[in-house]
Amino acid sequence: MDRSKLVAIITGVISIILAIAYLILVQLLDYRDMKPAPISQFDQAPAIISNCWQIYKIAEV
Repeated sequence: MDRSKLVAIITGVISIILAIAYLILVQLLDYRDMKPAPISQFDQAPAIISNCWQIYKIAEV
């Protein structure tokens, strides 16, 4: 078998293994019971921050 074919097969196998591991990881993370944070932790008023950038064009005289 050519070296390029062997490298392609090994790369394909590694890719399939990584894809299956990713799917398993996603399923495990999705299986967890996600509960929202208690309202009592949000006792501070939200802060609003705004930035204004103004660029002035200097006209050549």
